[in-house]
Amino acid sequence: MSLQAHAADSADSQAKTALWVVMDAKNGREDEVAKFLIGGKAVVLDEPATSSWFAVRLSKSRFAIFDTFPSEAGRDAHLSGKVAAALMAKAPDMLQRPPSIEKIDVLAAKLPNAK
Repeated sequence: MSLQAHAADSADSQAKTALWVVMDAKNGREDEVAKFLIGGKAVVLDEPATSSWFAVRLSKSRFAIFDTFPSEAGRDAHLSGKVAAALMAKAPDMLQRPPSIEKIDVLAAKLPNAK
């Protein structure tokens, strides 16, 4: 088995691809960014192809989103969904610069109810 095939087999079937999105809030807008991210959870709950979604605070003004998907199609659907659209619309007001959005592959995962 090749290393790439082994890595794909190690990832949970619901978490093969992911996004890592980093955002730097403008000075004084940190609470607004935090509230926006907390509110985003309700929207992603309605996305069947989003397996997991985490909004985190890395420092006083730096935030990130890490989310996983079973496939490239699921990730693309999320990127064209409501949370992404709302983030891009609010980014100029809330963020120092556009968010850094990285498409990443999951090598291994442990999710609830996974074997």
